[in-house]
Amino acid sequence: MKISVIGIGYVGLVTGACFAEMGNDVICVDNDNSKLNMLKQGIMPIYEAGLEVLVRSNVAKNRLIFSDDLDYAVKNSQICFITVGTPQSIDGSADLKYVLDVAKNIGRAINGYKVIVDKSTVPVGTAKKVKELIKSHTNYEFDVVSNPEFLKQGAAIEDFLRPDRVIIGSDSQKAIDLMKILYAPFVRNQNPIIVMDTQSAEMVKYASNAFLAVKISYINEIANICEKVGADINKVRIGMCADSRIGTKFLYPGLGYGGSCLPKDVKALIKTAVDNNCDSTLLQSIDAINHKQSLLFVDKIADRFDGDLQNKTFAVWGLSFKPKTNDMREAPSIIIINALLKKGAKIKAYDPKAIESAKLIFGDKIKYGNNAYDILKNSDSLLLLTEWNEFRNPDFDLIKSSLNMPIIFDGRNQYDEIYLSEKGFEYYQVGKNCNLSI
Repeated sequence: MKISVIGIGYVGLVTGACFAEMGNDVICVDNDNSKLNMLKQGIMPIYEAGLEVLVRSNVAKNRLIFSDDLDYAVKNSQICFITVGTPQSIDGSADLKYVLDVAKNIGRAINGYKVIVDKSTVPVGTAKKVKELIKSHTNYEFDVVSNPEFLKQGAAIEDFLRPDRVIIGSDSQKAIDLMKILYAPFVRNQNPIIVMDTQSAEMVKYASNAFLAVKISYINEIANICEKVGADINKVRIGMCADSRIGTKFLYPGLGYGGSCLPKDVKALIKTAVDNNCDSTLLQSIDAINHKQSLLFVDKIADRFDGDLQNKTFAVWGLSFKPKTNDMREAPSIIIINALLKKGAKIKAYDPKAIESAKLIFGDKIKYGNNAYDILKNSDSLLLLTEWNEFRNPDFDLIKSSLNMPIIFDGRNQYDEIYLSEKGFEYYQVGKNCNLSI
């Protein structure tokens, strides 16, 4: 099939590459010429495991091209995906200016029947707005479909190629049939294509992400209670997750959720509730718990040093909001590092992929290392903020000999506390009020 993907951000680039991989002809459109030039040279503007190989392969086979000509892309496509950003407005709502601007330009370019697909995360009712706007610019037949994405950063290629489910929101059987043909290669394992109205499809994305946020904030609140009553969240979690009704996913205590989706989507859903005179107490609590979680970690660090962090130096492992991405949007590391700097601390940081992203945020306020170990020397303790694989089984003897004091603050609870105790470390976790040391 002939497809255009308008907006080559994270979602757009993954979407275009994966559709091309299944043999479709894909035109990816963006108005950022520097990004287009990078992609034409095979340089990825984002880090996502497996993406570079997929893009280069399909570009070489002429199934994937990059352009700034939206008019050409629309005229030469049967299905047009809108994948531009929907940034958070001051009031928490999703800003639709880019989506509506694209819709207007699509309307001006249409030269025959098209299926226009909202792939961006948009509030309920956006499909209707897009339809009305396009209709005001063309007399050609078209349909608007809501097709939310469910991509986990770090596993986006796998998520797209083998989705748990595909949501299609439309009242047009013609559009539904085309979308089913398009997605058929991705659901050969019998995972469902679920058809519904556009409003429900739009709500599915927000409801799903908000529920994941509920799970994260819930386990973090339980972890905070565990610290106060002397319980061990690691054991509590195991007991909880053995219940088949609860499961294991997204129930890990830590520093709170970040990234481009959960924080923004929770706030947008709260705004939708407010605008429609609905109670959103639970959603507001989720957001509040998440906001304070990283600051509680800072309090834990400050308490260990009797509240005096002036000129203390901390080695930070991990800056991205999660492993396998260079994305630092809403990352807990930002809150933690800024709070420590405000208290007079010094920071040396290392991340396998997010150093350049961090430099855009912190500049020269912190120092950056070339590997995990070179930042340990003359540091007063190690802070683990992102659980990259290379941090899972480090050289603890080297860590201990490099640090001024053998202290580790683990924001991801990934080390064996007994083992570290035997090694002579002070070891602090989330959800356990116990420092094991010799």
